[in-house]
Amino acid sequence: MIKIRDLTKIFKMKNDELVVLNNINLDIEDGDIFGIIGMSGAGKSTLIRCINLLERPTSGYIEIDGVDITTKRGNELLKLRKNIGMIFQNFNLLMQKSVKKNIAFGLEITKLREFKIEGMAEEEWRRLNYFKKKQLKKEAIEKRVNELLKVVDLEEKADVYPSQLSGGQRQRVAIARALATKPSVLLCDEATSALDSMTTKSILNLLKKINEETKVTIIIITHEMNVVQEICNKVAVLDKSEVVETGHTDEVFGNKSSLIVQNLLGGVVNE
Repeated sequence: MIKIRDLTKIFKMKNDELVVLNNINLDIEDGDIFGIIGMSGAGKSTLIRCINLLERPTSGYIEIDGVDITTKRGNELLKLRKNIGMIFQNFNLLMQKSVKKNIAFGLEITKLREFKIEGMAEEEWRRLNYFKKKQLKKEAIEKRVNELLKVVDLEEKADVYPSQLSGGQRQRVAIARALATKPSVLLCDEATSALDSMTTKSILNLLKKINEETKVTIIIITHEMNVVQEICNKVAVLDKSEVVETGHTDEVFGNKSSLIVQNLLGGVVNE
């Protein structure tokens, strides 16, 4: 479970301060597909960057599975981030590497002493010599990459490069890469904004399938209401740096109780 409590983020300006997030409180249950929506400048992207500590909150805290992540730094923070995958709007792929190398990247840069072979006790792993560890690591990465290529339906594209892929295929590679370390949380920052409607639907179907099969918690930042209605079971609405509404998606959108929800849904607002 993710608990966000009294989260505030203030950017220091030359002669002023900019409050980007103001006293945010949210509960995100394990296995949720949780949408965070709002107009441009509401603080959505800053919030998701706080969840993996790409931005550090000014005050407040974030707990993941009972651990206050805002206290983590250095190696502890690196280990924590392996449990949080992230998908970006512009894919962020390594253009000089093949599809399979992009997916494997996060695993390949993991230090040998931190790498874990599934089913092997840590003490047993420590007793192995360097060359045996290298061999087992290579085999484990290849196995994991092949599993993920199958999950995202890109088995035939393993050896091609991102420049040879469509936008939807690139995003599938980005999803596979984000899942490589078997995270419990997957963050999606406007992950479908650069895609056409048909490709968006296929990516959303893939995310739903992954959520159902792995129970990974997915947090989606978006301004696209059709994305939230299609995939999210819960939603939080941000306006002017604050949460103005949160709850089950059908209830929040059905009530249309706030002006911001009406605006986001394209309704007519009478002031």
